Parts: sequence; structure tokens; C-alpha cells
Amino acid sequence: MTLDEPKENDTIFIEQGITFAIDRDLLEKAGPIQLDYSETGFQLTSSLAGPAFDFQLLT
Repeated sequence: MTLDEPKENDTIFIEQGITFAIDRDLLEKAGPIQLDYSETGFQLTSSLAGPAFDFQLLT
């Protein structure tokens, strides 16, 4: 996950006033995708094999 401008091949979601963009091909392979926030950062889970990804969004 990174801060970026939406691209032509992205699917755009707006949730609670925050805009999310994800590549359409990746969304097709990884969907559904869930992004949760906790005190330690964000957790991204998807249908792709493997453990959930934990990361902190740096601005």
C-alpha cells in the first residue's frame, strides 16, 4: 500500500471520505480485500494465499 494518484487502470473506492485506488487486475486476483486500522497500523487481508500483511502508512 502506498500513497499515489489513481491510474487509468485502477478501481476507485471512497469510504468515509477516504479515496482508495487499486489496480483492476490485482483486485480481480486478490479480492475481496479488507483494510483494518488499529493502534499499531493497518492490516490488509485478501483472498491471496499467505498471512495478513501488517504495515504502517507513512505520510
